[in-house]
Order: sequence, then structure tokens, then C-alpha cells
Amino acid sequence: MPRRPTSRARASEPPPAGEPTRLTDITLSERPDPAANALPDDLIRPPTEIFDMAAALAALDAASAQAADPKAVRAATVERLAALRKAGMGAIARGIAERPLEARPAVRSYAWLTDCLVRACFHVAIRHLHPARSADTEDQISVVAVGGYGRAEMSPCSDVDLLFLTPWKITPWAESVIESMLYMLWDLRLKVGHASRTVADCLRQARDDYTIRTALLELRHLDGNVALANELKARLRDDLFRTSASDFIEAKLEERTSRHKKQGGQRYVVEPNVKEGKGGLRDLQTLFWIAKYVHTVDEPRELVKLGVFTADEYRYFDKAQNFLWAVRNQLHLVTGRAMDQLTFDLQVEVADKLGYVDRAGRRAVEHFMQDYFRHATRVGDLTRVFLTAMEANHIKRMPSLRGFFTRRRKVKPGFRVVQNRLSVEDEAAFLSDKLNFLRLFDEALRTGYPLHPDATRMVVANLSLIDDTMRRDPEANRIFLGLLLKRGEPSRALHRMKETGVLGAFLPEFQPIVAMMQFNMYHHYTVDEHTIICINVLERIERGELADELPMSTRILKEGVNRRVLYLALLLHDIGKGRPEDHSVLGARIARRIAPRLGLKPQECATVEWLVRYHLLMSDMAQKRDIADPRTVRDFAKAVKTQKRLDLLLVLTSCDIMGVGPGVWNNWKAMLLRNLYRQTSEALSSGLEDVNREARESEAKRALREALGDWDKGLVRHELSRHYGPYWQGLQTETQVVFARMLDGLEDDEIRVDLKEDTDRDATRVCFVMADHPGIFARLAGSLALVGANVVDARTYTSKDGYATAVFWVQDADGAPYDTHRMDRLKAMIRKTLHGEVVTGDAMVQRDKIKKRERAFRHPTTIDFDNEGSDIYTIIEVDTRDRTGLLYDLARTLAANNIYISSAQIATYGAQAVDTFYVKDMFGLKIMGKGKLESLERKLKDAIERGATKAAAE
Repeated sequence: MPRRPTSRARASEPPPAGEPTRLTDITLSERPDPAANALPDDLIRPPTEIFDMAAALAALDAASAQAADPKAVRAATVERLAALRKAGMGAIARGIAERPLEARPAVRSYAWLTDCLVRACFHVAIRHLHPARSADTEDQISVVAVGGYGRAEMSPCSDVDLLFLTPWKITPWAESVIESMLYMLWDLRLKVGHASRTVADCLRQARDDYTIRTALLELRHLDGNVALANELKARLRDDLFRTSASDFIEAKLEERTSRHKKQGGQRYVVEPNVKEGKGGLRDLQTLFWIAKYVHTVDEPRELVKLGVFTADEYRYFDKAQNFLWAVRNQLHLVTGRAMDQLTFDLQVEVADKLGYVDRAGRRAVEHFMQDYFRHATRVGDLTRVFLTAMEANHIKRMPSLRGFFTRRRKVKPGFRVVQNRLSVEDEAAFLSDKLNFLRLFDEALRTGYPLHPDATRMVVANLSLIDDTMRRDPEANRIFLGLLLKRGEPSRALHRMKETGVLGAFLPEFQPIVAMMQFNMYHHYTVDEHTIICINVLERIERGELADELPMSTRILKEGVNRRVLYLALLLHDIGKGRPEDHSVLGARIARRIAPRLGLKPQECATVEWLVRYHLLMSDMAQKRDIADPRTVRDFAKAVKTQKRLDLLLVLTSCDIMGVGPGVWNNWKAMLLRNLYRQTSEALSSGLEDVNREARESEAKRALREALGDWDKGLVRHELSRHYGPYWQGLQTETQVVFARMLDGLEDDEIRVDLKEDTDRDATRVCFVMADHPGIFARLAGSLALVGANVVDARTYTSKDGYATAVFWVQDADGAPYDTHRMDRLKAMIRKTLHGEVVTGDAMVQRDKIKKRERAFRHPTTIDFDNEGSDIYTIIEVDTRDRTGLLYDLARTLAANNIYISSAQIATYGAQAVDTFYVKDMFGLKIMGKGKLESLERKLKDAIERGATKAAAE
């Protein structure tokens, strides 16, 4: 079935007989010769190398003359234009490869090539397929580019938005021309959006639809009746744009807000949308649309003459736009489609195409993304400047005071309020005292007023005044600490100080992490943004807003801690990132310099330094070590030393995890941290010698005896005597009760499975009991992996009478417990695997695949053996790339080497996995000897490499 145009608006009626139209003076076609137009001089390659219009039209005319019928004409046209388009796209791509960061000539080139194709199709349609009977017939249509195409800015796979403009109701001739053009453009694989309307139609629909109005704002005549296109442009300006600027601005800003929410609401998300995201191309285009609507400008540089932008601000606009277009061009070229999401895998490839290289201990992709986020920040600054200029001219509504302020707060001398924003009374007086840079942000935080762009401009232009003398000034440091501690919302001030450059100027050590991306799937934000979000979490804890999620931290802050130490440690905890050295060690050295400079006492400085140096310690101990092992608690307590440090570290750790991104903090992490905190607190108060295996075993047996109060005493004695010491130390009483009931009456060939949601841990608890045999941990891990279950913790024990008791805590792909329906499938797959109906190794090949977007991450494998961290086990920590079958491969390798796994802690950080195993050899002893450990390390690495190779295969 032939395709027909599907989007044509209702045409208006022709004028009554004898009534002139605005086109009565047009008696001859005003269509220029398409081959005679002046060639552009701003393309990435010579115009004729991209598309030689004169030669193309000559070839099309010759081919059409030889064609037997209209169908053959169209086929010959498409064949020749497809070859010319391919050659033109290749020429532009070569130009981009030579000059990848010169985006403006590239986007103009793509628009120029599209212009040539559209005009060539129009030429064939009116000369060969539907010859016009007269000049008046030709005047019945004008081909107009609208939207981004109208702006002559296109990426390789951009849409082609066309308006076919007619003076009155569309004629059969015009309809045939439009239909033939669209057929040819579609056959050229162009994504054409189109409409056929009269001038009156355009005006009427633009009044009701801001999307149409925006598209028409950038109309550009391509071919046909130029006077008709000019009339539409004039009528839009006179009859619509001139009287509706305020409404248009509000509509565009509301649209922008909605778009930002859809894209995550953050400028610093690590997989940004180059077009639609916050600080992306659409934000710059929105500014230009508003400028064009209000000021009738054709180029952003004209805003400098109008006083909207300074020359520097226009340069920022120009650089940001050029950079974002360069990125978008590469996204389209790399993927071969209209791709605007800068996903992890594409970030690596785009960075390489743009010429970024590894340097200074950081990957090329991290340097590239840091540049990206710096440009995105500039876009935000320009937006504020521009919109305030609109308010100054009463074109846009002024903002209301944020928060709970219902009336204007009186500002201190030297400041004034302009358009509900904070500015300064006298620029020269302000700049005469360097401390005013800090006072400005302090006053904005105190009063709740946002900064006026004039004040922001002044600050940015004079950052050089912030020097070492000011940084050492006790009063300056007092003001800065006051910003952190006295105003209630320091994250808001820090955010604006960071974006204006004041934070990096006052704390030069902070500047390297501004807009720094961490190229992994764990961190959702740049380092600087993560730091400020952590400060915001701390604010919310102090206000009592997170009492349900963080009850211990809320209690600690309510009872009182040294806030100077805590806020400063949180501000500096990641300041050492981005260098080859361990960021905790480097950060501690930086904190040693900054804390005294800010006026902290020696003891406070030491605590800040310690917190920065060990800010990952509590998280690592909780997630990577077995808290049930008394040695873990004793070692952690020895490192912390005091209850005050423990309190501060818990709060800092909680803020740090919550600041990583949405969904990272969960009940599982909360439970681990709380358990470690409680046990360490008890150890610090009662003495480390009380933390021992014998005491825990006695307490666990007493608790189980009480829980089994309805059992026969003989059965209870049998249950209490059948397990070894680690069983009593590693499981909660509730789980021991489940095992006691499952073991009761168990046959030698029987397998029992119990599944239950563990709400305290945000996981599903899976308990197994069966006759013990070698490799059972690996088989259980494999069965769980086959149903997509992510193991977060696991423990296996063998009873004295030869039964295996194993418990796994698992989550689904979203980090949540399994619902009842999926538990049945989980149990069925476990039984099939354990009974040999499913061969785990064969089935795993299909499941254990790494997603394409995750393949760019590098996680070199490291394996560490620790014989000091536990009294009776060797601890094996495997840090490597995460994938579905990893735990199965590791467990199978250990089993093949006669290594018994007692427990496993599974910590994942995006695409990184840290699997920690507490193990013994076949004789129940630690694994000793350099040769044995080196051999085992090689075998584990081989298993990881083999599995990774299979997982990476297409």
C-alpha cells in the first residue's frame, strides 16, 4: 500500500472573488534557481564536496528525461540522491574526524546537505513529475524549514521538520507536489515531520499550541514562494509574538522544568541527556527561543548589544553550545541513530573521538565528563542571567521568596534587594573588602534571597581578589565556618559558591574535584555534587527529617557532637579524589592543612584528619567483613578507640552512603552499620576482652533454649549439642529456630528449603538443610544465580552429625526482596538444581552476560588473603568486575581446591563486586604457606577471567 502524507492541517478557504490577498502583487514566481544560490562559507568541508547542487540538478534532469513514467523518475531521483547523500555524509564525517570540536561548521553542514536534498526533490517534483502550468501555479506553495532544521542546526540523525505553506486552500497540484516530495524524502531514509497549512492556519494553531509556535519561530524559507514565507514571518511577529512574550516565556520555563524532572532533575547525573537534560542543548535553545521571541534576534551574539549578556557570558554560551553539539554529533555518528543519552559505554567512545587521552592518573572519559559538567554549569548560570534580564524589563514574573519567608527580610548595609534578589549597593565599595565575597553568600543564606545575576557577574569577574591573604584571614574563616554551622542550609550556599567559583577560590584544594566524574555505576553524581548532597543529608538529620531512616544518627546529633568537626570532615572527605594516590590518605593530608587554617583547635584538627583518613572504614568493615566474628568488632574498636569517634564516624558514613544516589541506602546497609555500631559501642564500654566466642556461644544457646520452650527437653539438648561454635556466633536466634525445625526429622536424602522475606534487611532469606557434601555452597549459589537472585550475604555450617545448614540473603535485580509469586519460582529452580535436573554451568552461560552499556568499566581484579583478621578463618577478599555468575565461579573454584566456605559477604558498588569469604582448608585449618596462597590466587583469577570472557561475548 503506498504511503501518503499523514499530517496535514485543515486549509483555510480562498478569499472571496474580487478581494485581494497580500500576494496580489506577485505575478511571477519568486523561486530562485536552486543551482544559482550563493554557497555557504561556514561548512566543515567545501560546499561542493558535500553536495554539488548544479551537477546534481543536471544529472537529475538528464535521468528524468530518460525515464519512461513518473514512477521511474522518482526511482531514478532517489537512487542518485541516495548516493549523493551518502557521499555528503561521508565528507562531513571526515571533516568532523579532522576537527571534532568544531561543531558549528558540522551542524551547518548537515543542514546544508538536507537543504540540497529537499530542494532537489522539490525541483524534480515541479519540473518533471508535476510541471507547473504557469508562474501563478508555482506560487501556490512555499517549502519552509521549521524547528531545529529551520535554525540550520542538525546532527547526523536529526529530524527534518518541513512546513508546506500555501496562500489558500491546497490545490490538487500542490497536494501532488507535496506527496511526491515526501515519498522521495522517505525513500532517502530521512525522518520527515511535515504539515501543510495556510498562513491563517499557522497563526490560529500557533495561538493555541506552544510547540507549533516555537517551531514557527525559527522558520526558514527553502524553496518555492519566498513572499509567502516572508508574509508568515511578518504576520507571526505583528499579530502574535509582539503581544504574548510573557506568556511564551512562562510556557517555555514550565516546559523546561517538566523536562528536567523527567531527566532526573539534576545537572550532574552521570549519564546525562545531551539534548534534554539539565544544562543541555535544549536549555540553550530555550534561551535563544525566548531571545528571538522578545528581541527579534537571529544570532545569540546580538544579545551582547542588547545588554542581556556580557561579552564573556556570550563566549560561555558559544563554547557550551559548540561543545554540546560536538558531543551530540559523535553520539549520532557512533550509534548510527538519534541517540542523545550519554550512556557509560558511549562516554568512553565519544571521549576518544573528541581527542581526550588518559593523563594525571585519570581516564580520558573522566576528563571528558568533567568538561561536560563544567559546560552544563555554565548553561545554568547563563539561564539565571538571562531570565533576570527578562524580569528587569517586566517581561517575566519575578520569583517569590523561597521557603517560609512571607515578607521581605531587611538586608544588612552594603546590600540591596533588586527584583526579589540580593545584590550590592556599591560595587566599588564591595570590592574594596575581600571578605565581602563570603558575606554576600552568608547574607543570601540568612535572608533567603537568591543572588541577583549582577552580583554573580561581579563575583565571577573578580575571583582573582580571593588570595592567600584572604584565605588566612581569621575573620574570613569565621564567616565561612558560620556558613556551614549557623544558617541551617549550608548546602544551598555551598552550591552557589561552587558554581560561581568562590568555593574553589577560597579552598583551592576543592577546585580539582569540581565537576569531577567518577566513572563507575555506583556514584550517581560528580564528586563535588556528591559532597554537597552529603552536607544536605546532614542538615536533614539535624532537622529530624530522617529519624525513620537514620534513628541512631538522629539520636547522636540530638545528644550533641562537635559540629565543626563533623561538617568540615564531610566537606573534605572526598577532596583527595582524582589523583593516583589513595584519596583517603591524600584527603587526610589536605585536611591537615585546611582545618588549622579555618581556625579549628589542635584536637579538632586531629579528629577531622582521622575522619577523612578513615571515612570508608566503617562501611568496609560492615559490608566486607563478618560482623558475627568477634575479631571484626575487636579490630574495629581498636581503630576507632573512643565513643566520640564512633559516633562521628557513623553519622559521616551514613551521610556518605545516602549521598551516593537514590536507592543506594537501604535496610540491608542500615542493619549492617547498626549492628557494627552497637557491638563496637558495647566493646568500648565494657572492654575488648568481653568480645569473645565463648561468651557469644553461651548467650546464643540460652536464647535458643528460650525460643524452643515448647519442645521436648531431650530434643532441645540434642539441637544445642549438634552444632559447632561458629554456628552459634554467626546466626540470629530467629534463624537458628528455623534451622532447628527444618532439621527435626530430616531424612538423609531429603532437601528442605525455607524462604521468607526479611524486612529488616530488605532481602529474602533462603534457608537450606540437607546431608552435607563437597561443593554445596557453589551449587546453592548457582541455583540462586539462575533465577536472577543477587546474594548479599551467605553462611554455611556443617553439624556434628553431618548435615549442612546454609542461609542466603538475596535480592532481586532492583535490590528488593522477592514477592510471594516469585518465591515459588525461586524455590522450584533451587530444587531442580539441587536434584540435578538443571546443570548449573550450562544454564549459567545464557544468564551471565554483561550489558553493553556496562562493558566500558574497568575493574582490575585484586585478591587479598588475610590470616590476621579472624582467629579461626582465612579471609579471602576478591575485588573484581561484577556479573551474575561470579559468586558461583568463585565458590566452585574454592570447592575444587578443597576449601570450605563458612560465610560470604557480598558487597556491590555498581559494576564492582567485593566478595569476601571466611574459609578453612580440608583439615579445618587456616590456609597457610606462600605457595598454597599463590596457587589459589592464580586459580581464582583464571576462573574470573574465563567467566568474564564468556560474559562479554555477544
